[in-house]
Amino acid sequence: MNFMSHHVLIINPWITDFSAYDFWLKPLGLLYVGGVLRQYGYHVSLIDCMDRYDPELLNFLGVASPRNQHFNTGKFHREIIPKPPLYNNIPRNFARYGFPLELFKAKLKGILRPEVILVTSGMTYWYPGVQLAIEEIHKTFPDTPVVLGGIYPTLCRDHAVENSGTDFVISGEGELAALQLVDKLTGVKRDYDGFPNHIDGFPYPVFDLYPNLAYASVMTSRGCPLRCTFCASNIVSGAYRWRTPRKVVDELEYYYETLGIREFAFYDDALLTNHKDHLAPILEQIIDKGWDASFHTPNGLQCKLIDDDIAARMFSSGFKTIRLSYESGNPDRQKDMSQKVSNETFARAVSCLYQASFELGDLEAYVMAALPGQTIEEVLWSMAYVHAQGVKIRLAAFSPIPGTVEWERAKLYHDFPEDADPLLSNNTILPIKPSGGTAETFEKINRFAKHLNQQLMENLVETDVRSLVSRMKQNFSRLELWGVSSCEV
Repeated sequence: MNFMSHHVLIINPWITDFSAYDFWLKPLGLLYVGGVLRQYGYHVSLIDCMDRYDPELLNFLGVASPRNQHFNTGKFHREIIPKPPLYNNIPRNFARYGFPLELFKAKLKGILRPEVILVTSGMTYWYPGVQLAIEEIHKTFPDTPVVLGGIYPTLCRDHAVENSGTDFVISGEGELAALQLVDKLTGVKRDYDGFPNHIDGFPYPVFDLYPNLAYASVMTSRGCPLRCTFCASNIVSGAYRWRTPRKVVDELEYYYETLGIREFAFYDDALLTNHKDHLAPILEQIIDKGWDASFHTPNGLQCKLIDDDIAARMFSSGFKTIRLSYESGNPDRQKDMSQKVSNETFARAVSCLYQASFELGDLEAYVMAALPGQTIEEVLWSMAYVHAQGVKIRLAAFSPIPGTVEWERAKLYHDFPEDADPLLSNNTILPIKPSGGTAETFEKINRFAKHLNQQLMENLVETDVRSLVSRMKQNFSRLELWGVSSCEV
């Protein structure tokens, strides 16, 4: 049988949220599935609603190129849409980010009729974009089966089955499951004994399907050996395993030499684990090749694993954006988060990175807010400590994720409903609000974080943590934990 006669369309739908930004965002899981399907004989087409560089999108918007900020990052096109009723009390605009709806419809109508359509999904609370995409797909191709995969049906399978409008659902890693289901739907019979039993055996993600590719996202490993209480990496990505360094460099070289890519984002959950035998050899080969490329780590790095050697290799190989996993300065919470960081190892990691010649502004650290049981004092102290080390603060509100320890705590201590609509997990709305706090309070804290970051870039770093916390508390003196205040930050 000529498998190439079978056409499969893969789709990355919109983000529907209060905000969204393109930090080298690509649907890597979907692109891997596309690579496997193509390797096994299928003709694969792609519609990525989040592709800011799509020529038809640029033509639709009447611009020659997307408006970028740092290293090809930038804002997505957005269209303000009605808020879901659950968000009616949130005083912010709700939007659909990505392709205009008219463009998506036109792309569907202009494509060769597929025999199967695969749709991916990101955050669970982005499901309204998934619903709309599937609805439009069914209108254009009413007889074509639609398969939904990704994070949403992995973490909220029952909700996805009942509400997405899809015909089939795949939970967890999708390469083999997608191939088997697509084979079944197209009538292809084959033996799967030779299917790769290690991620080294997978073909590259189908980045070549993008008509104008500005960057590539890469994973040198899957999963994470840690078990942080707020994270679902082990549910979404399975057991931790890593790729052979040579295989990773070969992939990077293909993107660099063949596709002309110069920006790369490593999306590993645990990039530094076993770095002496894994990341260090990768960086050594990159340095030897002398590429004129930039590398970024949008996911936080494990601070306790950063030493002088790996910091120097990262700088020499071309890393430009470094994000660190700090989360909280509370020692008890640090133990809760697999002891991947302490205040001492955070300070040591920052020192190693600056000694390696990284500059102010290159380093950011995640600080989490609104965790179950967390006080405002903990958040302010954590922000102050990060600032005192000369690192930019990236404030991240907590999102309850099914299957995690913090999800159970949210239910136990804050009456978060077991059957909560995934929309209620959106961190923008502060799902956990101790003492009846509101999103307004978080916005004030966020503005204070931005103020400290601005001071940092002006080289006005306050190194006395106690003094800084005291001044920060004065700004929030009328707050009761997360309660509302008229004070301004």
